[in-house]
Amino acid sequence: MSGLKEGYRGGFAASRRAVKPWLGLAVLLFSVSSLPAATALVEGLYCGTEICYDVLGVTRESAKAEIARAYRQLARRYHPDRFRPGEPGMEGETRETAEKKFLLIVTAYETLKDEETRRDYDYMLDHPEEYYQHYYTYYRRQLTPKVDVRIVILVTVCAISIFQYYSWHSSYNEAISYLVTVPKYRIQATELAKQQGLLNRAAKEKGKNRRSKEEIREQEEEVIRDIIKTKIDIKGGYQKPNLSDILLCQMVLFPYYLAQYVAWYAAWVYRFTLCREEYGEEEKLYLIRRNMKMSQSQFDSLEENMMETFMDKQLWIKENYQIYKKDQEEEMKVKMATDPRMKRYRRWMRNEGPGRLTFMDD
Repeated sequence: MSGLKEGYRGGFAASRRAVKPWLGLAVLLFSVSSLPAATALVEGLYCGTEICYDVLGVTRESAKAEIARAYRQLARRYHPDRFRPGEPGMEGETRETAEKKFLLIVTAYETLKDEETRRDYDYMLDHPEEYYQHYYTYYRRQLTPKVDVRIVILVTVCAISIFQYYSWHSSYNEAISYLVTVPKYRIQATELAKQQGLLNRAAKEKGKNRRSKEEIREQEEEVIRDIIKTKIDIKGGYQKPNLSDILLCQMVLFPYYLAQYVAWYAAWVYRFTLCREEYGEEEKLYLIRRNMKMSQSQFDSLEENMMETFMDKQLWIKENYQIYKKDQEEEMKVKMATDPRMKRYRRWMRNEGPGRLTFMDD
C-alpha cells in the first residue's frame, strides 16, 4: 500500500514537472500577444496610455456620427462648467479629475473625428514596433499649419503689393514736392498757369466769395503742383505709381507677358535674322540698352542729347559699343588724374589713410 502511495506521489510530481514548462510557455505567449497593445500606447502621443476608442466608449468600426454623439454626451457630463459632484454616475469624481477626464475626451475626439488622424492612430495601434515613425507622423501633423499654404502665399503677396504701392506713391509725392521748389520747373508751371488763367480766378473774386491771401496762396501752390504732375514725366524709382506694376498684378499678368515676349522674340528672329531687315529706331535703342545692360527705367531717365549721341555713334553695333566703352573708361581715368579733388583724396590715402598709425607731438 505504501508502495502504491509512493508511486502515486512520484507520478504526480512527474506530471507537475511536465505541466510547468507548458504553463510558463503559455504565460509567455499571452504576454507577447498582449505586448503590441501595451507598447502602442505611448505617453505624449494622442490619448497617451489610454485608447481613444475606449475613452469615448466606441469601437474601431464606429462611424463618424456615432463618435460625435458619444463625444457630446461625455462632454456635457464632464465639462468643468456643468460638472456637479455627487451626480449619478459621477461618484468619486472631483472637479480636478473631471477636468482631466474632459481634456482626455476632447483629445480622443480630435484624434478620431479627422479621417487622416484616425488612420494614423489605427496604424499606430496595429504597428506598435514603428516607434519613431509614430512620433514623426504625430508631431508633423501637429506642427503643420492648419491654414492652406496657398492662402498664406496669397495674403503675403497682397501685403507686399500694398506696401510696394504706398512706398512707390510716397516716393512720387516726395519727388513732386522737390520739383515744386526748383525755380526752373516752378517758373514754367507758373507761366502755364497764367496762360490758362488758373492763377487769376482767385484775384478776381469779390464780395463774400473773396478769399484771404493765405487761401489764395494755397490754391496757387496746388495749381502749380498739379501742372508739374501733368507736364513732367518722372522716370526711375520716383515715377508715378501704376497698379499694373505691383507684384500681385505682375503675377496675374505673367502668362500674358510671357506670351507677348515669345511672340515678340519670334517676330524679331523672323524679321532681323531670317529676313535680314534693317533695324528701326526703336530696335536700335533696344540693342543699345541691352549692350549697356540697363533696365528700361534707367535707360528712359537718360537725357535726350545722350540718346542722340548713342545713335550718332551707332552703338547698337556691338563693336562700336566696345570702342565707346573703352574711350569712356580712358576719359574717366584722365579726369580722375587731373581732378583736384581726386588728387587731394589720393594724397590723403597715401599719407593719412585709414589704418595708418601716426605719432604727432602735442
